[in-house]
Amino acid sequence: MGYRLTQLQAKSTIYSVKVSLISSAIAAALDNRGRCVALRLSPMTNLTSRPLPDVWSNLPVADWQDTYTTLHLWTQIVGKIRLALAPKLNHWWHSTLYVSPRGLTTGAIPYETRTFQIRFDFHQHQLVIETSDGVTETIALGPRSVADFYSAVMTSLQQLDIRVRIWTMPQEVSNPIPFEQDHDHAAYDPLAVQRFWRMLVQADRLMNQFRSCFTGKSSPVHFFWGSFDLAVTRFSGRLAPEHPGGVPNMADWVTREAYSHEVSSCGLWLGGGAVEEPIFYAYAYPTPVGFAEYSIQPEGAVFSTDLQEFVLPYSAVQQATDPDTALLDFFQSTYEAAAELGNWDRAAL
Repeated sequence: MGYRLTQLQAKSTIYSVKVSLISSAIAAALDNRGRCVALRLSPMTNLTSRPLPDVWSNLPVADWQDTYTTLHLWTQIVGKIRLALAPKLNHWWHSTLYVSPRGLTTGAIPYETRTFQIRFDFHQHQLVIETSDGVTETIALGPRSVADFYSAVMTSLQQLDIRVRIWTMPQEVSNPIPFEQDHDHAAYDPLAVQRFWRMLVQADRLMNQFRSCFTGKSSPVHFFWGSFDLAVTRFSGRLAPEHPGGVPNMADWVTREAYSHEVSSCGLWLGGGAVEEPIFYAYAYPTPVGFAEYSIQPEGAVFSTDLQEFVLPYSAVQQATDPDTALLDFFQSTYEAAAELGNWDRAAL
């Protein structure tokens, strides 16, 4: 009995230490006003033994326009497979992709009694399809048409005994061409793709930290293949007025499901059209009175009347003395604009 008590006491001590460490980590992510701040590794925990690449490298749209367009369409093919097979979640969360240590992934998708995942490996430049019964198919990523990529993906799934049909019309793009007919878009610059992925890694890292500072309902940090952006969304807990729709190249019923509840959302968009470089963005739905005039941080962040959201050029973060703090300040201050002006119950969130 005494030995058993000693075991229990030891487990209790270990549990208390774990709780203390977790509490310290949470406290370290918040300042004395409850604002999310940049976490720092102490010298004892900084185990990096080799130089890191340029983690904040920029990628203007003009530097990779053709590859951007092709990769955008490839991610739509993979995302639509997840959309077709994954259990439905609110706000279309079952359709998105996630940043991984090697690229982008669907995460586990259930199929009959198995699961599988599809992941873009931007180190080896492969698309990898892996199943829970240990079988793997790989497809080389290189200059190849959207039609060829679509055919290769569907053939690989069939070889894995996975049957799926998707709507082959691209979403949220102008002049869409069905995947199986698109022989026009076939560019792939591996260096540009790696730069794009490294941008996602930094944004994903800080957006997950920002997400951890909120106890209310929050989305995962996830990649939307329609708009080709990385996003995280906080919710007030209240229903929103019905969205009026009218978003270009998107059905109104899709938009209304996405914005069924009040939100404050932020993310990284790679740019396009009149926006010639990547931007960080933040918006609220519904937009509260005074939102555009609210004072936000850091210097360089502005409210775009064209986009109807706050924007911070990626280059401003890249060139900041402390990029982590600059980006977290943007996320935090724009959230405060939405929550304060929208009368969110911040004490409960």
